[in-house]
Amino acid sequence: MSGYDELDQARWVPEPPGNPERGAFERDRARVLHSSALRRLAAKTQVVGPGDIPDHGRHIPRTRLTHSLECAQVGREMGKALGCDPDLVETACLAHDLGHPPFGHNGEGVLNELAARCGGFEGNAQSLRLLTRLEAKVLTEDGRSAGLNLTRATLDAALKYPWPPGSGAKFGVYPDDLPVFDWVRRGAPPRQASFEAQIMDWADDVAYSVHDLEDAIHSGHVTPAMLRDAGERRCVAERTLKWYAGDADVHELEEVLAGLIADPLWLPRFQGTMADLVALKSLTSGLIGRFCNDAQAATLEAYGPGRTRHGARLIVPERTRMECTLVKGITAHYVMSRDDHNANQARQRELIAELASMIMLGAPGTLEPALRPLFTEARDDATRLRVVVDQLASLTDVSAVALHRELGRRNSRTPFRRLW
Repeated sequence: MSGYDELDQARWVPEPPGNPERGAFERDRARVLHSSALRRLAAKTQVVGPGDIPDHGRHIPRTRLTHSLECAQVGREMGKALGCDPDLVETACLAHDLGHPPFGHNGEGVLNELAARCGGFEGNAQSLRLLTRLEAKVLTEDGRSAGLNLTRATLDAALKYPWPPGSGAKFGVYPDDLPVFDWVRRGAPPRQASFEAQIMDWADDVAYSVHDLEDAIHSGHVTPAMLRDAGERRCVAERTLKWYAGDADVHELEEVLAGLIADPLWLPRFQGTMADLVALKSLTSGLIGRFCNDAQAATLEAYGPGRTRHGARLIVPERTRMECTLVKGITAHYVMSRDDHNANQARQRELIAELASMIMLGAPGTLEPALRPLFTEARDDATRLRVVVDQLASLTDVSAVALHRELGRRNSRTPFRRLW
């Protein structure tokens, strides 16, 4: 593992040596692949729900799991091209969404409101908590869980936002988890994500922007002809500016989007024929290749190969970043802003709020057995609330609905009280 020393390969809880034929980062990859948190992502919606696409057996929309697998493939190839350990980068990509609660970013927003009294909720901070505390693999000498006990470099690569709450909406660690966070970040520049984490972050953007567009085209919410209209491109540019692009210029966004649509890769139509399916795959492959190759070329030009950890920064050319952001903006405009999508999200938020009340009122009996001791031994109300949030965040879309139904039946025999 050239470029990674003993400090990088150290584990929070020392372990006996493993199979000498397997490197430390290969072991990390295996631990994440075999984790229950990764399997749960199979039942968590990405953007387009299964019911939004007619099931003719050919195309099933992405889940959080399939997105994570696709992100891992993109990240592994980029990491290898840039001189990083490919297993390390792939593991970070596999782990980057583990902390996502049911119903994705919608659920994340509700949990952040419900968890205000214990420091809020953030999916990236929850991922670190899963990797270092909640997943079952290694125990400390006093019997506490050390989670998967991954290496320092792998945990650092999974930290997209390496700072605690207090300086913006995004953060990567809860106050309770600062001891292991400080261990992970030993020697790292403050608030600077590692090189591998930056590759993971870009691989995430590339994978979900392009594949969400593919799902949206399959669902019929986006048709290739739409964006040949200047008025439609203006609407997409404005939505992109509002949701993602900050202080970008709307006219520049329109110009970049027009360039994307004029590319020979862009589909003339999509009617689901075999030729259309092949052309759509060519579009997704072409966009992913363009976004990754542009970043790789700019970074190698600036730093050369073989940089790791905190020895380089990933450089994404501004136009490439704008193109990727506009691809996200297409899905945001035509899928995520639909009235029926918004109505469904409102129902999901109500379900999670009610479920939180029911779990808290019935705790510890309403918690998983592994979490009950943490609730009964908690030092204060905030710590007990964090345990309830851990339970909620672990649920899939399907299990959240099922648990809400089950606890609702129990509460039908006794008065139900909303706590939030």
